Amino acid sequence: MERRKFYKLVFAASSLPLLSLKNSPRLGKILPSQKTSLTKESKIGLICPGSPITQEKLDTAIENVSIFGFNPVFTKNVLLKKGYLAGSDQERLDDLHEMFSRPDVSAIWCIRGGYGCTRLLNQINYKLIRQNPKPLIGYSDITALLNTIHQKTKNPCYHGPVASSPMTDYTKAMLTPILDNIFPHEINISPNTNEHKPYTIYPGIINGRLAGGNLSLIAALEGTPYAINSKNKIVFIEDVGEKPYRIDRMLTQLLESGFLKQAAGIILGEFADCEAKDDSSLTLKEVLLDRLQPLKIPTVYGYSFGHIDNQCTLPIGVLATLNTEKQIVTLLGE
Repeated sequence: MERRKFYKLVFAASSLPLLSLKNSPRLGKILPSQKTSLTKESKIGLICPGSPITQEKLDTAIENVSIFGFNPVFTKNVLLKKGYLAGSDQERLDDLHEMFSRPDVSAIWCIRGGYGCTRLLNQINYKLIRQNPKPLIGYSDITALLNTIHQKTKNPCYHGPVASSPMTDYTKAMLTPILDNIFPHEINISPNTNEHKPYTIYPGIINGRLAGGNLSLIAALEGTPYAINSKNKIVFIEDVGEKPYRIDRMLTQLLESGFLKQAAGIILGEFADCEAKDDSSLTLKEVLLDRLQPLKIPTVYGYSFGHIDNQCTLPIGVLATLNTEKQIVTLLGE
């Protein structure tokens, strides 16, 4: 189909009658904070709340939504570019609010992270979101939206692939049960891990609610009204392209602020491209052991999330069990 005609069909779909989801059968237990269920043909709103995307990334996002049997919708702003931002703050905010306010949109999937989400936090209409709950999905810069929106509204927020991510078999297998509200649900590390093999920093088994995301964003939110609450939480952390000394600096900040000391456990994803380029540096593993082992809370490195192809999906605020020996996270649900 000609691309221009296809996009006209996508936009036209937004004017179709509302698809009723009230009595749709689902496979799993529906959690109180996740009552919005998805069915085949549900509409998924695609947004860019951070950095801009290319036509190619939009095409990939549309294809990925279709893989799950859903219908992608987006606004005229989706390809806007203002330097390193996907349009002005107001334009990106308008898209976020539009997708939450539209009754025909069942979930919102961010196409890309990048930078820009923290600029929106003090302008978001949290009352609107609270009154129109629906899953919000993404990672990286989307960390700011996921945690802040969940803390203020209890809206279901899923740390998972962005809509333009490679949709590997593992990624699909990890996202599908979350979209289907199937709990309990076990998350195992992908067998196709990169050179960073998983290892335990401190052993143990712990229960707690999930919170976290990108290390740079977690650190940036500290000291603001949108700081992530880590008390008694299982905190999950990842980053990309940061040298060991920068990882050290951010972890040290989170230690001194009390963020890590209040956590019940820590799940570290794959820190892609974070190894030192020369022999004069500490290794990433040395930094993680030095900064986190003294906490004496269950901590494991190498879980399948972050800036990698094979990604699991971690729902913010959901009760989970971390077993470092078996390297398994079990999502228990509400």
